[in-house]
Amino acid sequence: MILVHLPVLQVVVPLMAAPTCMILRNGKAAWALALVITWAAFAVALSLLLRVIDGGPISYAIGGWAAPWGIEYRVDTLNAFVLVIVTSIGALVVPFARASVEREVASDRIYLFYTMYLLCLAGLLGITITGDAFNLFVFLEISSLSSYVLISLGRDRRALTAAFRYLILGTIGATFYIIGVGMMYMVTGTLNIADLAARLPALADSRTVHMALAFLTVGISLKLALFPLHLWLPNAYAFAPTAVTVFLAATATKVAVYVMIRIVYTMFGGPVIFEQIPINEVLMGLGMLSMIGASLVAIFQDNVKRLLAYSSLSQIGYMILGLSLANVNGLAGGIVHIFNHAMMKGALFMAMGCIVYRVGSVQIDALAGLGRRMPFTMAGVVVGGLSLIGAPLTVGFVSKWYLIQGALDRGLWPVALVILVSGLLALVYVWRIVEVAYFRPSPDGEAGVQEAPLSMLIPLGILSVVCIVFGIDATATMDVAFAAARALLGGAP
Repeated sequence: MILVHLPVLQVVVPLMAAPTCMILRNGKAAWALALVITWAAFAVALSLLLRVIDGGPISYAIGGWAAPWGIEYRVDTLNAFVLVIVTSIGALVVPFARASVEREVASDRIYLFYTMYLLCLAGLLGITITGDAFNLFVFLEISSLSSYVLISLGRDRRALTAAFRYLILGTIGATFYIIGVGMMYMVTGTLNIADLAARLPALADSRTVHMALAFLTVGISLKLALFPLHLWLPNAYAFAPTAVTVFLAATATKVAVYVMIRIVYTMFGGPVIFEQIPINEVLMGLGMLSMIGASLVAIFQDNVKRLLAYSSLSQIGYMILGLSLANVNGLAGGIVHIFNHAMMKGALFMAMGCIVYRVGSVQIDALAGLGRRMPFTMAGVVVGGLSLIGAPLTVGFVSKWYLIQGALDRGLWPVALVILVSGLLALVYVWRIVEVAYFRPSPDGEAGVQEAPLSMLIPLGILSVVCIVFGIDATATMDVAFAAARALLGGAP
């Protein structure tokens, strides 16, 4: 009987656990509760994905009110895949966070960290699973507001500035999104995403529909930090506690990319709306600018967390590029890169957390000699870095292979060239880290540096292994990505 209610339990359980952490007001108790809840959420997400693969989409009517009058939670291949990504990262971050948060967050605020963490997780899961456009906005605000608090918990005072900037830009993005939702409601009379998908393509020549798509695209572009609407992201990642950076980098922007895919392909019919508005061409151009521009900026960063933040901006460009190609290979490449980038960037930021724990700095010069003193941590950096570059036998290679195929399927060889150039630029900034860690001698006084605690190394090791395993055999992830891409494109071969 409980299996019927898994869609709503996916959101309700972490949502109810968040205020429980606040009531406990004890860091260790809050951590233990978060550990149980996040792993339970991962088990639920995995169960939902397997059920969708075996039996097709699942629809759950909240309170027994049938859609479109009631709120519907709808699980298909695409959002079941994203649920697994978010919950797997959420589950791995909690054991990693125990030592990391104790080092980077004031002791009297640790319970508040886990409260906001579970609230943010619930918001991201709600965004992913809901079948209602307005309900999506509600969960977007839940995840955003908790993100602002999580970022502000950093000991560096610049964390407050970063959180405030994110608050301002995030509020503007949410406003644009809700204006777009209002316009869609005005022309269709519904907020249910399945209903919108049935009605909006027939109104593709309406100016109101065009404006709705424009507002929605700008609003979500702010949330996913698409160039040139990315100004909040570098400082937020650089100055937030490392556990927060790991979680947000691996989940929040990926969920926003999912929302963009859902808006363009599900609500507006993808190729149907592309015939009326060249939105895919605009997204393609912005995606390529992100890929090249952010990589160039990353090369010149001395703070490694900030370097990886700009790398994330570049990788977001890959996902948006896949969305814009509007064919099965390209879209599947973009979808699987949501998973692949979550794994590789989660591993890289976890490695930075280990370095902060032992060295106290992520300035690139502080990494000198760590290849010998922290071999397991730096091995994680190498694996994550090779994945960013797109080296064979890593997950990054799989994504880029299908994105290049998607570009060539459309005869867009310059786009394929941009993908290759972006990979070469990634090689430059990854090599900067490797060169300092492995080929520069340790400074005097660093003899006591040793590996981080096992509670931090094990999650890092798991993500590093995933980057290799799913790079060698990507059958499972690519099957899901292709199934989702074909469904979004109306069963295209």
